[in-house]
Amino acid sequence: MSSTPYETFPGGPGDAAGVTSDGAAWLASAGTYPRSTLALWEERPDAPVVLPCGTAFDVVNAPALFGRRMLDRLWDEGPGSGPVAAFRGRMLLFAAPGTAARLPSLLGWEEWGGRGQAVPPLLCHGTGDAVTVPAPHAGPSPAPAGARWLVAPDTRHPWLPGPEILLWAAVRAARATVRISIFPPADQDAKVYDVSRRR
Repeated sequence: MSSTPYETFPGGPGDAAGVTSDGAAWLASAGTYPRSTLALWEERPDAPVVLPCGTAFDVVNAPALFGRRMLDRLWDEGPGSGPVAAFRGRMLLFAAPGTAARLPSLLGWEEWGGRGQAVPPLLCHGTGDAVTVPAPHAGPSPAPAGARWLVAPDTRHPWLPGPEILLWAAVRAARATVRISIFPPADQDAKVYDVSRRR
């Protein structure tokens, strides 16, 4: 089990069990009618909602395994992350507004598509897009489609990574993925041949 800060004990600073009231207010601020969203959550705190991107946050949407690798890089080697949710086998990394417009061109500059099958496409949701966010609090029954917070919003002004930081995390996660797929662990009983001695 990983000891990264986003998987801490219940009630600790990285508790993903539920969104704080300040975190819920921040999420609701993304919508057109924040008070209605907060009223819904007061009545049904286990209800997921659809929120627009582009004002309070953008979202980078990655397949779960690759998103987890990005998240590990952000916490183990980088500055940490903003809120992060899991939904329908995908990882939703909340990012600074404008990230969705800038990150695809940065990924293109890195020749993202040329890295092979081990690197999945990242979907960027910004102005004009909307995402389903998990409920602020998990109910007694399992959340639909595995919707849950991995890093729950806990403040009205969370720090959100920008496109450069997410590019950094994606490239490092991709390098680790490619390295694993190209260089599998050595077989302890395998013979080693010195190909430099070929004639």
